[in-house]
Amino acid sequence: MSAKNFYITTTLPYINSEPHIGFAAEIIKADVIARLAAQRGAKIFFNTGTDEHGLKIYQKAKELGIDVQAYCDEYSAKFRPLKEKLNLSYTNFIRTTDSFHIAAAQEFWRRCEANGDIYKKLYQIKYCVGCEMEKTDSELENGRCPLHPQMKIENINEENYFFRFSKYADRLLELYNNNPTFVLPASRLKEIKAFVEGGLQDFSISRVKEKMPHGIPVPGDETQVMYVWFDALINYISTLGWPDESEDYKKYWPGIQVCGKDNLRPQAAMWQAMLMSAGLPPSKQILVFGFLTMNGQKISKSLGNLVNPYELIEQYGADAVRYYLLAEIPPFEDGDYSEEKFQSRYNADLANGLGNLVARVSNLLEKNEIKTNLKINLEDEGIREIVKRFEASLQEYRFNEALQILWEKIRACDEELSRQAPWKMTDQKEIENILFPLAQTILNIAYLLEPFIPETAQKIQKQFLAEQIKKGEALFPRLQ
Repeated sequence: MSAKNFYITTTLPYINSEPHIGFAAEIIKADVIARLAAQRGAKIFFNTGTDEHGLKIYQKAKELGIDVQAYCDEYSAKFRPLKEKLNLSYTNFIRTTDSFHIAAAQEFWRRCEANGDIYKKLYQIKYCVGCEMEKTDSELENGRCPLHPQMKIENINEENYFFRFSKYADRLLELYNNNPTFVLPASRLKEIKAFVEGGLQDFSISRVKEKMPHGIPVPGDETQVMYVWFDALINYISTLGWPDESEDYKKYWPGIQVCGKDNLRPQAAMWQAMLMSAGLPPSKQILVFGFLTMNGQKISKSLGNLVNPYELIEQYGADAVRYYLLAEIPPFEDGDYSEEKFQSRYNADLANGLGNLVARVSNLLEKNEIKTNLKINLEDEGIREIVKRFEASLQEYRFNEALQILWEKIRACDEELSRQAPWKMTDQKEIENILFPLAQTILNIAYLLEPFIPETAQKIQKQFLAEQIKKGEALFPRLQ
């Protein structure tokens, strides 16, 4: 992949419920990465969508008493407004029920089968419907999956097709050892290496159609449908037009995948082995983010402690939601959400911080009729060292640290303005000497902030690129 072509994809959320803030946090991080690459001149392919097969969705449609495809259509549509509401820049939205994806998944199966990596056998497993994954006794707590403790473990006893996962242990370890940043953070790479070193078991990649009819038909066997993980992972290349070797596939694959820590094994091991089997290049990099929690518990559909992102956006605005999830929540560790923390961040950082500084400086420039004619200049001495630290944090995807660096500068500018008190001065040149550097710094910070809070950053840039800067409306009205 050339530096000018950049591909990133989220995981595809299951549609057994409406969107929640946990997925919003994931796609916002992916959006920042995509916007940063675009800001540096890359052409972007940014993929997201919905995962629409599997037992969870089949059971949910049955529970509601509606046709499963009608259910998929209805619930997939609930995710599309996130693009506008969160000001996302994704370029593609794929559904795993799309006909082109179904055709790609079947071709992928054929290639793995031709390589001798698919076979059929009778087996018995314990299965978590919430994870859509097999579970060993050691992974269960009190006989239940710790991620979905309210759901009963299902016992499956049937004849299915299997993928020769065990065949790829050495090649997977070689991939990890040759690419020390293949999985970030390093602790997750260490975890997946230990998992592979412990010995891989072949995994089932189909289900009996009679029991679970909502799936992609297995090529050559109408009695079986594909296991949801085998099917869904293929979206990362089917969205690029594979297997047609289209221009998009040639230009953009391999790419970066982002996921939650509960997706580590499927993304970093299962999918990579599947790609090897099909004779395709592995992913470029996998970023494994922590969970968003509420009162110490993971926010998830299965636990029922959801925070509706649409309601948050309606109340506080998209940029405030984006800022909180990027500044308050560490990317690779778990972070706790509460409305109290949200409002505190909003007032301290957005209303009293960035918003207040922009209002004070622009008001003084307008009041004193000072013309500026500024241009974005990241080599300006007022921002140069900040940019270096900011870029270093972004190299490691430490979004919260990068924003902290910018807010340190915002606070320093605010303190400098208060210390100099130009509103007490009468000498026009003295006033200009104070306000010019502050205005330049604000403009530069607005440019750096554009991938994070794009609407606000663009407003500030438009305001401070004008010949005569004027005070506008409050960017973030203070919450009472």
